[in-house]
Amino acid sequence: MSGWLVVGLGNPGPTYAGHRHNVGYLVADLLADRLGARFGAPKGLRTELAEGRVGPIGPDSVKLAVMKPRTYMNELGGPVSGVLSYFGWSPDHLIAIHDELDIDPGQIRVKFGGGDNGHNGLKSIRRSLGGSGDYFRVRVGVGRPPGRQDPADFLLSNFSAVEKKDLGVEIERAADAVESLVTVGLERTQSAFNS
Repeated sequence: MSGWLVVGLGNPGPTYAGHRHNVGYLVADLLADRLGARFGAPKGLRTELAEGRVGPIGPDSVKLAVMKPRTYMNELGGPVSGVLSYFGWSPDHLIAIHDELDIDPGQIRVKFGGGDNGHNGLKSIRRSLGGSGDYFRVRVGVGRPPGRQDPADFLLSNFSAVEKKDLGVEIERAADAVESLVTVGLERTQSAFNS
């Protein structure tokens, strides 16, 4: 039976938990909650994994596996391809949730394929998929750093107090976009969520 693999991009451990770069982990946590599933650590897969179903109850529901890799961002491609193989799913059933500097905070974009835009997590996934970027992305806007702050330092810092006020809503919308993507498809999801 086919299903979807959703990977929240982030870095493991408490040091990174509140960083902008870990917004994918936050969405993955919410999706697992919605599935009523707990994260486990399947042997040899270097990830935390939660599984459940979305959509209408019965034969039309869709299997969803949500993962948070236990490797750092620049090495998470290995666990992603490992879990795809584990389930026997192809990359066109992969959804990566990640932070995006070129999108303003409070905005989300859903797309299929495209470049990596300098994102180390996306680069790692591309390497693990033999150079292909043909998978879905839910891009959560974090905006550009203020002034001359280095983008890497900005991403590896916590959300500001102002940003935190709206963060819960954005995490909910990103999780909604994932569920929409697997139940109604790309076009309807883009028209609903791409602001």
